[in-house]
Amino acid sequence: MPQPYSDDLRCRILQFYERNNLGLKEVAEQFGVSYGYMKKIRRQQVQTGQRERVPQSRYGPVSQVTVEVQAQVRAEVRRQPDVTLAKLGERLAASPGVRLSKTRWSEVLIRLGLRRKKNPFTPPSRIAKKASSVGKPGVTK
Repeated sequence: MPQPYSDDLRCRILQFYERNNLGLKEVAEQFGVSYGYMKKIRRQQVQTGQRERVPQSRYGPVSQVTVEVQAQVRAEVRRQPDVTLAKLGERLAASPGVRLSKTRWSEVLIRLGLRRKKNPFTPPSRIAKKASSVGKPGVTK
């Protein structure tokens, strides 16, 4: 697996670029790196103001589903177990900064161990189902 360029090389490239009146392509050729890499490190330097590598977030953005939101989800599902994902999203959208897709709400419910269905273990209905007909219409022997 390829290794990233060292911060030392990165700093030397950017210092050379700043000192000399050369373009990114020429500096890239001089140091043996790609033009895309030069564009990337120069853009990062302009954005952050530092030459060193920018620390990256390893796990992505912080989740909007905080402990308080989880408590609200549990309360809503307890109040109405067969609530749809769309309705659940609408009810919880009043919370500041919590706007999730239906798919994400479904993942949250699964992670919390909540089911949005009526209890499947309720006794069956006492009303008997209609018996099926003996022969199918249109079938002759």
